[in-house]
Amino acid sequence: MRIAVIDLGTNTFHLLIAETSGQDFKVLYKTNVPVKLGEGRINDNIIIPAAFERGISCLKNFKETIVGFQVERVKATATSAVRSAGNGKKFVAAVKELTEIEIEILSGEEEAALIYEGVKLSGAIEDLSLIMDIGGGSVEFILCDTEKLIWKKSYNIGAARLMQRFFKSDPISDQDKNEILVHIQEALTDLFDVCELHQPKTLIGSAGAFETFAELVSAEKNKMIDVATVKSYPFNFDEYIALSIKLINSTHQQRVEMPGIIPLRVDLIVIAALITNFVLGRLKINQLRLSTYDLKMGILANQIQRY
Repeated sequence: MRIAVIDLGTNTFHLLIAETSGQDFKVLYKTNVPVKLGEGRINDNIIIPAAFERGISCLKNFKETIVGFQVERVKATATSAVRSAGNGKKFVAAVKELTEIEIEILSGEEEAALIYEGVKLSGAIEDLSLIMDIGGGSVEFILCDTEKLIWKKSYNIGAARLMQRFFKSDPISDQDKNEILVHIQEALTDLFDVCELHQPKTLIGSAGAFETFAELVSAEKNKMIDVATVKSYPFNFDEYIALSIKLINSTHQQRVEMPGIIPLRVDLIVIAALITNFVLGRLKINQLRLSTYDLKMGILANQIQRY
């Protein structure tokens, strides 16, 4: 059976098409489009008209691709930007009317559970770990080991939200950084409490910004990894820390010129580095790993199990 998975993220819309046979699958097609659905007013909980239209246009193109691949089942899900927007349901209705694609709006808890399923599929979970998925609208944390999910929660501290609210300088000023870190500290109190109890050994970054970190670290060693083909990548911790400090201290133009940063992520990567470093430091974790499998792979795994 051919299954199409559509993930409507706050910054990026993803389409994955896979051929399934029993529990096995082969990815036939994969793309992502920087729709920036949360542009401008994500903290006002609204999808602005230009972003609304970009989203519709992208999904019309996705529909043409899905038809071309003769897909039998389509599963489309939306996360933080649509979930929190006052006109999110209007967007979902417009998509249904114009493309016949039905979108399920995931709760933060559902999103976290599916991220766990995707990361588990990658083989990245080798010990007691904390998974972190940095989206544009929300950040999901999942505490787990090789056998089970222990705890999960979604927080509205996504990179686009923090950037629109706090990132006002170039390079980012100490004041902007401190305001972001105070906000994160206040938001993540219960995460730190549960991790104090369980003491996770490894932080696993789910795709997105962590793929950029991996590409930048490997590029500096002239050993560029292909995130399209690897499932998991263990960071050298010191190399990651050196890179993250370089990113945080850099100007917008310096980041533009770094090979490995896609245009969408040039400024968002600074926020991602700040969040990651704060969590690593606060929890005293010194092992970091990338899982290139994320929410959409979790959705695919879920669909395979159902059908």
